[in-house]
Amino acid sequence: MKIRPVILCGGAGTRLWPKAKKHQAKQFIDFGNWTLLGKTLERVKASIYDAPIISTNAKYLKQVKQHLKKHKIRKFKIVLEPAKRNTAPAILSTALIKDIPNEQPLMFLAADHLIEKVALFNKAIKKNQKKLTHNNIFIFGIKPKMPSSEFGYFLTKNNKVTRFVEKPKAAKAKQIINKKGYWNSGMFYLRKDSIINNFKKYQPNIYRNCNNALIKAKYKSNVYYLNKQAFTKATAKSFDYAILEKTKDINAIKLDIPWSDLGSWKEICKMYGRNKKHYYKKKNVFHKPWGSYVNLFNGKEFLIKELYVKPKGILSLQKHHHRAEHWVVTQGKPKITLDKKYFTMKPDETIFIPLGAIHRIENPYKKPVKIIEAQVGSILKETDIVRYQDIYGRIK
Repeated sequence: MKIRPVILCGGAGTRLWPKAKKHQAKQFIDFGNWTLLGKTLERVKASIYDAPIISTNAKYLKQVKQHLKKHKIRKFKIVLEPAKRNTAPAILSTALIKDIPNEQPLMFLAADHLIEKVALFNKAIKKNQKKLTHNNIFIFGIKPKMPSSEFGYFLTKNNKVTRFVEKPKAAKAKQIINKKGYWNSGMFYLRKDSIINNFKKYQPNIYRNCNNALIKAKYKSNVYYLNKQAFTKATAKSFDYAILEKTKDINAIKLDIPWSDLGSWKEICKMYGRNKKHYYKKKNVFHKPWGSYVNLFNGKEFLIKELYVKPKGILSLQKHHHRAEHWVVTQGKPKITLDKKYFTMKPDETIFIPLGAIHRIENPYKKPVKIIEAQVGSILKETDIVRYQDIYGRIK
């Protein structure tokens, strides 16, 4: 039996655009002729998978259909949520579709994860298929590259999950990694009957209301329009809290592959840094008295660039009216001014420059400094620079 992939596609992108009235949902952001949802759809074309099911809401239906068409996926089903109820009701509602057999393996994927080394990922899924039962759940752990407070973790004994840790502070994350903890990727793998049995046992309210929402759903052109009255009665809970924290039968599939949910500008900067060869164009290099910069990608209300600050180079003391900035140091030890604070940064460290903050980068050392910068805002031009001090005489 082939594995049925279910793509959860309801995220709003609020972490990347915290102050924006209109968020760009992360799964649809164009990062350079590709989107995260597009990459996910390409992944589920592998021979181990059956036709995908996409769980989303009415607001995203048009974009989801455009993606399916662009990636030439003709066989699919879409389950539309009439209200936000977190991941537990979303997961259950897709599993309850009548034409899915009880013993069907279901692979739940987030629409906004970037997974590299896909062949290794699919191999791990296929290898564990025979271990699925009517009760157990497999979750995917990613070997951490560094302590991060942006992800949840889990600990295991003999590949059985013994404990979950929600987004710990950096010091705690270090301890967890020393205990062989893995990042919790938020991807789940289980059979249909396991989902039903777990929800009946631990979340009868969600089971009853989601079942009613599907029974009373309208079905048209491969889309299930879940019944709003029934669905809104389901308790809003994440799958982690609703099921994973209650059941004891959780197995870990541990992966050592490049993975990111691109959930922060730091992660996005790093992704562009890793892949800058794909984005580098000579015509986008600009030389300045302090060094140079290259525009790697100009997106919708964001711009990614790499700054090269030569030894003894000093940028002007400046601020911006229309943009905030996120910096990730990739080389050297820049001295930073941020309002009334002065400090030195090291490679892999990151800093946020809020809109209107007065800031400067200096390189007092003999080695060059490189920084990947994400500018986020409504105007991303050089005209949005207000200079206070400049050693190169650029203040008019």
